[in-house]
Amino acid sequence: MAQLTDDCFAAGGPLMTLGSALDLLLARLVTVTESERLPLARCVGRILAAPVTAAIDVPPHDNSAVDGYAVYFEDLQAEGETRLPVSGRATAGHPLGRPAGRRAAVRIFTGAVMPAGENGAPGPDTVMMQEDCRLDGGDVVIRPGIKRGANRRRAGEDVRTGREILAAGARLRPQDVGLAASVGCTDLLLYRPLRVAVFSTGDELLEPGAAPALGKVYDSNRYTLRALVEQLGASVSDLGILADRGDAIRTALAEAAAAHDLLIASGGVSAGEEDHVKAAVEARGRLHFWRLAIKPGRPIAFGQVDAGGRPVPFIGLPGNPVAAMVTFLRIARPMILRLMGAKDLAPTLFPVRADFDHRKKRDRREWVRARLVPDGAGGLLARKFPRDGAGILSSLVEADGLVELPEGLTQLSAGSMVDFLPFSETR
Repeated sequence: MAQLTDDCFAAGGPLMTLGSALDLLLARLVTVTESERLPLARCVGRILAAPVTAAIDVPPHDNSAVDGYAVYFEDLQAEGETRLPVSGRATAGHPLGRPAGRRAAVRIFTGAVMPAGENGAPGPDTVMMQEDCRLDGGDVVIRPGIKRGANRRRAGEDVRTGREILAAGARLRPQDVGLAASVGCTDLLLYRPLRVAVFSTGDELLEPGAAPALGKVYDSNRYTLRALVEQLGASVSDLGILADRGDAIRTALAEAAAAHDLLIASGGVSAGEEDHVKAAVEARGRLHFWRLAIKPGRPIAFGQVDAGGRPVPFIGLPGNPVAAMVTFLRIARPMILRLMGAKDLAPTLFPVRADFDHRKKRDRREWVRARLVPDGAGGLLARKFPRDGAGILSSLVEADGLVELPEGLTQLSAGSMVDFLPFSETR
């Protein structure tokens, strides 16, 4: 298991840009999980700990791409039809079983191995689709105009022996697992899921299902964060709502750090006298407040809780629901992926056209909630959610994603191209 550098979150100074903050954070973080080997059926969504190299060609043999007739190109007439006797039959999994002679055709089906030639010579090299032929007794009549090698798949045209087909750090998709299976892999070496503890603090918070009470609100952030972490493939422990008491929080942090690789909370980490998380983290390790030039979510806390000489990272996200989710997606998510051993950390942003005007401060990156709608010309428009409040959780439900506005922009005009981060891209 790799160890975090002690005090890896230390930073200071004026407001930092998002890019500078991510560069600094990701440069200091290392993979903290061990590896394990699992069968292919259990690998999807996991992060590969070692590259996969092909031990065979895919496909392993030249084969037919269509149902038709395998012929020697030299036997075909350049002008007019060619008549050839049908000398045999090859199907997928059942090769011809003998060399194929010249001046004859072999009935062949998709995926069947191309027949060999006589005396070690090359065999038929071209396949005529059955739709372009006609049978006449025991002969096949072939129309002119086909190119040499048509409808023939070459051995290794997909994957060559010795090629690295999957890189270490890849988050495995279904197609990745299928590619590993195509070269004969039965299992893969994966990073163990990151163990993440998620909790909330605040005497004002209620568990969903509890009776409403004056001054109380239901705890939604913990459920949002837990779901966001789980869909990254981490293993999540829900520590619930911790009472606003320093001793209880210190004990919970110590116990969680001993059994987890990362601790995440939202809210409760300001400098107020009722915010006990700050003091509890500092009593067990170190805590640093980073002021980022972003909206929503400027204050974020990073720290480390000591677990018997092993520094366990702590992330304190803003308490407002929208700010908590936005900062998770753009800051906590790449950090978690780095801790898990992933290489592809940044989500893909897509260019779309905005259908709204917007003013913002220079030198600050902003995210605007938006829904994608057709523009009538085959493209998409980003339509801004009508309310901007950082506490409006319903806006994240009704939006498809976030329009990301760079630091240098101060005035956005409708019709301008913008970067759009769909929520589906952050899974």
